[in-house]
Amino acid sequence: MVQCKRIGHVTLETPDVARVVEYYEQVMGLRAIAKTKDEVFFSTRVGQLALCVRQAASPRCSGMSFEIAPNTDLADLQSALSKEGVRSEMASDTVPGVSKSLVLVDPMGNQISLFPSWNNVERSGNAGAAPIKLGHVAFIVDDPKKMAEFYERHLGFKASDWVKDFFVFMRCGPDHHTVNFLQGSNTGMHHLAFEMRDTAHLIESCETLGQHKLKIIWGPVRHGPGHNVATYHATPNGQIVELFTELDRVIDEELGYFEPRPWHEDSPQRPKVWSGNERRDVWGPPIPADFLNATSSLMR
Repeated sequence: MVQCKRIGHVTLETPDVARVVEYYEQVMGLRAIAKTKDEVFFSTRVGQLALCVRQAASPRCSGMSFEIAPNTDLADLQSALSKEGVRSEMASDTVPGVSKSLVLVDPMGNQISLFPSWNNVERSGNAGAAPIKLGHVAFIVDDPKKMAEFYERHLGFKASDWVKDFFVFMRCGPDHHTVNFLQGSNTGMHHLAFEMRDTAHLIESCETLGQHKLKIIWGPVRHGPGHNVATYHATPNGQIVELFTELDRVIDEELGYFEPRPWHEDSPQRPKVWSGNERRDVWGPPIPADFLNATSSLMR
């Protein structure tokens, strides 16, 4: 149908915009590049739109955007989606740097915006953690298979790894995962993740978190699926944020394996179904109790 290429930005709704904005500016080092009455837009240090914080009565993640091929005819895409039973609408100039997009809704109710072109926006400075890009968003859902089927069929995603049948990691470009879907009853966004330049940059971010009295709730740890080195912390609003580096990448889809690394369990490392019974992480502290069963309090 369509092949998404990368994640663009995520939209977070909250009744406390000022507090969320302060965190992303002071701790994360993102730059507020545009403001309206109800929204604040943020860019990364490389000048890409990464986040929209929107005033709302209750907190939640309400949507994501994805870049698609620059030669995509949005009218043709809208017609093709309609034939598949997926409704969509055209949108113009709704976010900085994007003139046209096609908007649809996924089975969870997230607004998905597809855009074929964008303009660089103002870069962030070097204050705070200063990630280089938005990496992925993880959700707790009722039915991960249903979500995986929708993202595969209509958005061109591929499953990078499954943990049994209850946890799927999905990619739309070379990065191991751009969205994750974990089965659970407390549905909503579990965490969002930002990529750091390298492990030294990740350790620097730990110092930044310490200076702001924000506790690391898990990590540093090298995961199994994706093999990224990661830390997780809770924002002042209770949102879980992952900072990571060294995520697995598929350099050539035709070859079908992740770029080899010395810490891989398999040679070559290919997408697979991981056991849910033993520990999957390569090293680091064990996963905290109930970590995978709780959505961020900000998103409840």
